[in-house]
Amino acid sequence: MAETRKLRPAVAILQRFIEIDGGTLGILVSVLLFTTVIPLMLLGFSYFHDFAENISPGTIWIRELGLVYPISDRVRAAFGDSAGLRSNWTLIGVAGFLVWGVPMAVAIAGIFARAWRRAPLELVPRVVRGSAWFVLYLAMMACRERIAFGTDHTGLTKALFFTAALVPVWIFWSLTPVLLVRDGGRGFSYLALAGLAGVVIDGTCIPVAGRLVFPTLLEGWNGFGPMGVAMALLTWCGVIGTGWVVTACVGAVLWERNAPSKTVVESQTRDLSRDGFDRGGL
Repeated sequence: MAETRKLRPAVAILQRFIEIDGGTLGILVSVLLFTTVIPLMLLGFSYFHDFAENISPGTIWIRELGLVYPISDRVRAAFGDSAGLRSNWTLIGVAGFLVWGVPMAVAIAGIFARAWRRAPLELVPRVVRGSAWFVLYLAMMACRERIAFGTDHTGLTKALFFTAALVPVWIFWSLTPVLLVRDGGRGFSYLALAGLAGVVIDGTCIPVAGRLVFPTLLEGWNGFGPMGVAMALLTWCGVIGTGWVVTACVGAVLWERNAPSKTVVESQTRDLSRDGFDRGGL
């Protein structure tokens, strides 16, 4: 640990990312996001707009990524109108996507275990705590959406609402190690600092990069119709997934550098003998 603290933060984070094979894990997360989170986002948006025929679920990404004509029209056309999803708003339909959130949460728990150098949780606690994490994630997404886009403001007021929307993001990423990492609550006061990694990466850098890059990315799939929009989203999910892995690494390194040395050593050595530690449960 002493040697790690001597490294520059950027070097320590890069080493941790390489150590856990972050690139491969980012691809895994991207597939999980595309197949689990995006359908739930579409259903949730359509439900809150009463499955209106004049509103497209694609509005989620039009607002989030700041898309304008003619790209915005392509996205609207690709997703159709909200009324088309009414038949999916059933107990079985929604539960089907929610169930897929469990393996996603289990995978994220494995990623955090590796990044934080902890033994993975046993299967039952991993599923229970992972499910709680997934519900917290959906709640964070809903709160962030309502705060940032729930009202129509411009100028300074709009900027203030966007800043306020980062509070749920900070709470979510601060609590993520508590839920997904063995002994993740140790040094709890320093987890707030680790949560700032999520604010900077997931709450700020990724959305800003999306507004700059996604229109060009979508143009690259021009001519492929709805499939082109889907492929662009899948590619962008890869960016988000990699960002999540980086968030885990940054949060872990920040926690290790700021929490008391005794707390860090005890947390990382207590369960090193448990089987599956090297793979982080993945």
